[in-house]
Parts: sequence; structure tokens; C-alpha cells
Amino acid sequence: LKKRAAPSITPNIELIKRFLKTLPFQLTDGQKKAAWQIIQDLEHKHPMNRLLQGDVGSGKTLVALLATLEIIDKGFQVALLAPTEILARQHYDSFINYLHTSKKAFGTRKINIGLLTRTFHNINGQIVLKKDFLKQLESGGINIVIGTHSIIQGHTAFHNLAFLIVD
Repeated sequence: LKKRAAPSITPNIELIKRFLKTLPFQLTDGQKKAAWQIIQDLEHKHPMNRLLQGDVGSGKTLVALLATLEIIDKGFQVALLAPTEILARQHYDSFINYLHTSKKAFGTRKINIGLLTRTFHNINGQIVLKKDFLKQLESGGINIVIGTHSIIQGHTAFHNLAFLIVD
């Protein structure tokens, strides 16, 4: 991994602080530590490979979201790969809820979140044709795509994918 190149993502600490202020709860010490380690790793110029382990409900999705904020802030795309359609939809709903209820953290910037599975192709909660979804993804119109194996099969192409989360 150290021989491969990756974009260096300088942390935008103010963005993270603004986002955290919109949450109705405080992060645990473990969540803060894990998120900070991942965000620091994003500065390296080689790919990161991490395992984030925790019980169901321990905040792994939120930690992944904090790293995601840093990636999309720099204009790159993020993909979250889930093993089942049900889990992909749960992650999608979580990301929509967290990001669309914290709009003031991002100013006027629009964040487009897509869900791509065998049966669903939605952008920000709106159903779209699969071909239109794929065009948006390839052109960079979708910042975050969440889905099943559908996001890595067929004719799926990204504009500038920089971060992949595998659940």
C-alpha cells in the first residue's frame, strides 16, 4: 500500500466541528479517537486500510461519516458497500438524516447521496432511472454512493472515487 499513490486529504477541522454541533448527542471518547485516527491517516499520500470494529449501535457509521465529510469536502466521491440491500438502505437513511439535517454545517454546498442496489436507484430520497443514476455518478453529481455489490459491477463508473467503506 505504501508504494501506491492516494490523494492527501488535509483535515477541515472547522467543518467537523460545525457538523458535530448539529448532532443531538456528544461523541464517545472511542468514537472521537477512531475518527481522529482515520482523519489523520487521510493526510498520507498512500492508501489507507483500516478495520473499524464495534458492537451494533456503537457508532461505526457515524465515524465513517466523519471521514466521509473530509473526502467530499475536497471534491472527491465516497462509496459505502453493504452486504445486503436492507443494510444498504439503513446506511442510506442514516447518511440522509445526518447530512440533510445538518445543512448549516456545509453552508450552501449541496451534498448528493445515492442509493444503488439491484432494486433501488435513489438520489437524495428521489427515485431515478438507473441510467440517469449512473450518469450522475460518473459525472461527479453524486458525492456519496451507498449500495450493495451493484456499485462495483456492470457499467458503474465513478468520477473521482477516493474513499471506499466496506461494511
